Amino acid sequence: SAQLCRVNKPLVDVRVVKGEQAELSCTVSSKDVQGTWFKDGLKIKTMEGVRLEKQGSVHKLIIDKVEDFHAGKYRFETADIKTEASVFVEDPPQVDKILLTNLTNVPTVTKAGQKVKIKIPFEGQLPIKATWLKDGVELIDGTRIRVDKADTFTMLSISSSERKDCGDYKVRLKNDHGALEMNLKLVVIDKPQPPTGPIKIIESSSSNITIQWKPPKDDGGKPLQSYIIQMQQVGKSDWVTLGETPKTCTTFTTDKVEQDVGYYFRVQAVNAEGAGEALESDEVKAASKAIPGPPDPPEIVSTGKETITISWKVPHKTGSSRIVGYMVQKRKKGASTWVPVTNMPVADRKLKMTNLKMGLQYEFRVAAVNAAGIGEVSAPSRPAFARDSTEPPGQVRDFRVAGRDSTSITLTWKTPEPKRGVDVKGYEVDMRSYDNLNWTKCSVLPIKATTYTVKGLQPKEVYFLRVRAVNDGGPGEAAELETFIEAPPPVVPPRFLINDRVKSFLVVKAGNTIRVPMRFEASPDPVVTWLKDRHPLPKRAVINTEHGTTQLLIEAAEFSDTGTYTVELQNGSGNKESFSFQIRVTDIPQSPGPVVLEENVPKTVTVTWEPSASEKWESDLYYTVLKRESQKGLWHTVGDMIYTNKFTYTKLVPGRDYYFRVVAKNCLGTSGPSETVQPWRVQKRKADFYIRQQEYRGVNHNQPPRFLVQLKPCVVTIGTECHMNCAVTGYPQPKITWYKDGKDLSKDPTYLRKNVFGVCSLMILGVVKTDEGEYMVEASNDLGHAFSKASLTIKGNN
Repeated sequence: SAQLCRVNKPLVDVRVVKGEQAELSCTVSSKDVQGTWFKDGLKIKTMEGVRLEKQGSVHKLIIDKVEDFHAGKYRFETADIKTEASVFVEDPPQVDKILLTNLTNVPTVTKAGQKVKIKIPFEGQLPIKATWLKDGVELIDGTRIRVDKADTFTMLSISSSERKDCGDYKVRLKNDHGALEMNLKLVVIDKPQPPTGPIKIIESSSSNITIQWKPPKDDGGKPLQSYIIQMQQVGKSDWVTLGETPKTCTTFTTDKVEQDVGYYFRVQAVNAEGAGEALESDEVKAASKAIPGPPDPPEIVSTGKETITISWKVPHKTGSSRIVGYMVQKRKKGASTWVPVTNMPVADRKLKMTNLKMGLQYEFRVAAVNAAGIGEVSAPSRPAFARDSTEPPGQVRDFRVAGRDSTSITLTWKTPEPKRGVDVKGYEVDMRSYDNLNWTKCSVLPIKATTYTVKGLQPKEVYFLRVRAVNDGGPGEAAELETFIEAPPPVVPPRFLINDRVKSFLVVKAGNTIRVPMRFEASPDPVVTWLKDRHPLPKRAVINTEHGTTQLLIEAAEFSDTGTYTVELQNGSGNKESFSFQIRVTDIPQSPGPVVLEENVPKTVTVTWEPSASEKWESDLYYTVLKRESQKGLWHTVGDMIYTNKFTYTKLVPGRDYYFRVVAKNCLGTSGPSETVQPWRVQKRKADFYIRQQEYRGVNHNQPPRFLVQLKPCVVTIGTECHMNCAVTGYPQPKITWYKDGKDLSKDPTYLRKNVFGVCSLMILGVVKTDEGEYMVEASNDLGHAFSKASLTIKGNN
């Protein structure tokens, strides 16, 4: 009895959004069964938007674009089986995708006072609830703001926009089938707010007033450009514009004021929309003339037999006008009377007083002088004796050159012999060139360390150098030396020393060591950089650079080490030199797969074989076919340099036995052989060459599609021709379809497609950047599908 057909995979319920594709699919146990589809109990002959497909034992009902009327219960049945499932059509709220993108990505910008209307049309199962939120809070209708809702749209209206309307808005559309949320941004531009107060008076004299303010809290949504400053005299009605400051300056000084008169100031911030409201000050008066305050007590700088030198600082309060000098007074310690030191103000802030009595103790005080008169006097200085303070230190020891180059010398020395009561405060280093008699100090302040580098020297010059220890008593005895500055080494631009042993292309067997030394010359030493395919080297690569050689070392080569390697030399002047070479990591190929023989044409045999697994990483792999005519005879090559997986041999003699073997080859060597097991014999028959022993055929004519040669990745230059090839077999002859990035190219005239005896090619006459992508070939016949994919990369300018 005939075997019953069973359901291997039943129909299952489908939920689908309106407008999307839906597919009902079931699998039965027999390929030969035809079946019938029903919707809601009615047989489907033809139905709008519905396709029925059978692929072997799989039966499909496909709805390309689901509408409401497609919802319902579907049934597939044959004589033996029945399976059913429902299609549920979801109709959630939807908004046009382009409008949605624009609203979400582009802020709505308006000027303060203008009307705003944002309308959002939508589709979906009614009723749809629309909610508007601003900064997370739902919007309620008010006098200015209104939210309208209808069956097909929702709209936000603002009658007169304000800065506070700026913010993030969210629209939420919801029905029984789902929800949609959109995020919008509203920007309202206005004039700036007033500057932040209060206006401070930071300086006031009889002739000048300086005011200060802070930037506004809100710039109106446009960058600030400047501030306008105006002034009004107390008792008058008109405001006078004093000037404008840039946005970065929040202070302003005016000299248009009179002593003891009151004024008001006001400041406006300005942006592209104009000047905002003003910030106003309280009444301000130009000050009366003021004398300076007291300076800090003077410092004692140094003392001598009949001299004392003092210095002082500017007072904290300078008064209402510029300081023109200082009056200095002295007194003997214990005396009550202060005596002026000079009749006229001293312009400097340092004074050496002579004609003092040796051994006496003195105190000093100063007062600043401005246009208003002599200011308040300082507190007295600490008392100081008019006498030599200390003895200078002794000579430094072991003064020598510690290092040098073409522009500098490093000196080193040891401290002087210690002497009781004599301290060392630091060291002075002086230098002079051979033809100059004057010594020059190398640093302004004494050096604390016992080493110093003199820089900026001229090559090939002779210099004299000295060092002296110093304390309050002055410098000690100098230690001197004479030295010569050597010429700098000549600059040698970086260059590689290339000879016949330096190869631009290396083939390395996988697992072997990659060692590439590159010799170069350069002075000074250059910065050496190695790259692989313009990127940093992998971590396994080790670089060693010394004595004019830089070496690349990879202990065990992997296929991923194939690529273009570049070594760059660069010196401090920006001179650059680079050398590139290619490494290809490969291996002896793996054997081809099983060999199959077919006699498609009398007296010929077609040898086909599974590709070697090495094709994945070896672009220059090819095959050689050999034959022999007895089990122990010699093998003879009958086909060489074969890049497909198929070879036809025509010189067969009926009645003889033939054995075939296939090997894969590349530049490193030959794989192991893949051979036929049974001998191949063409029968001696007068009538018909086609009849031969069943076991030798080893072939069923009906074959699903199979790729003998896969598509390979291509890299081509813009504007050139591109050929992408593959080889396919199968019976009946497969239908070939090409795709780019998933898109069918059948109707695209820019691509030329050919299929010659199973060798399929796609040709692009002049490639452009947009041709880059992933290409796929689909081969299909009644027994199945096969796919092959490869990428196309375009080099050159965009």
